[in-house]
Amino acid sequence: MSASQEQALEPQRAAELLGRIEENVHRVIVGKKRVVRLAITGLIAGGHVLLQDLPGTGKTMLARALATSVGGTFRRIQCTPDLLPSDITGSSIFNQKELSFEFIPGPIFANVVLADEVNRATPRSQSALLEAMGESQVTVEGTTRTLERPFFVIATQNPTEFHGTYPLPESQLDRFILSAEMGAPTDAEAMEVLARREHGDPIGELAGVVDLGEVRELQDACLRVVAAPAIRTYIVSLLQGIRARPDVLLPASMRSGVYLQRAAQAWALFEGRDFVLPDDVKLLAVPVLAHRLSMRGRARADEMIQQLVASLPLPPLRQH
Repeated sequence: MSASQEQALEPQRAAELLGRIEENVHRVIVGKKRVVRLAITGLIAGGHVLLQDLPGTGKTMLARALATSVGGTFRRIQCTPDLLPSDITGSSIFNQKELSFEFIPGPIFANVVLADEVNRATPRSQSALLEAMGESQVTVEGTTRTLERPFFVIATQNPTEFHGTYPLPESQLDRFILSAEMGAPTDAEAMEVLARREHGDPIGELAGVVDLGEVRELQDACLRVVAAPAIRTYIVSLLQGIRARPDVLLPASMRSGVYLQRAAQAWALFEGRDFVLPDDVKLLAVPVLAHRLSMRGRARADEMIQQLVASLPLPPLRQH
């Protein structure tokens, strides 16, 4: 057994670290337990997350809290119609003292990047995120630069009926491992938010509870979680069921199946398991698949997926 295998993070230890991150984020995020866990799932699965909802629902606060909790660098890209690709990736500036060009990294060079109101940026600027999100690298002026791991993008999106928004193209939506809505707070949650903000912003007092090395260990542990052949058959059956639906214009890609399996692997770690259960796939089907689908008329992707998941028989699994 190699040294790396001997030092591999055990599932119970992974669950402990994930619980620590989750608890810390909830020091500033009231309620929203499912959304918080989904965001952490996206990070541990090595993907990127799209948060969709009205302004002021806590999307930005969640991104900041998560970055602080894992001890990573955090940068924010405020997407506007005049945002340029170089404003995201960086550019070279002539250094008069050295008589040479010096590369100034853009905000994409961070562990956690918040692309705020991403659908307010023009398609040209939106596309600047594609290489970074897909390959964890950027190419600027012919030079390719690798982004430090972990690299995690949380993009927020306002409803497209808002003025000055540009709907994200399917190619970019497919880059997000999952999507979620923050949702309106309950009366009790709203009261708690007001109480916590009475004397200031609690995010300023938040500290890291894990380090970047532990995040990388969690991402490696995610890859070691077993998805049995029956689980893969279940995922393929779900994708085929979506393709067979007459109300689906653009079905889920094969990448979405890979992302669904990977998200389920990360979700299993929260429970201290090193294997995926069918329930993990069922819980994640809507957040992983719905935002990728194009539907006919007034059909809703989330409702269709829920109906399909309810009708598919669960695969039999051997006792692990």
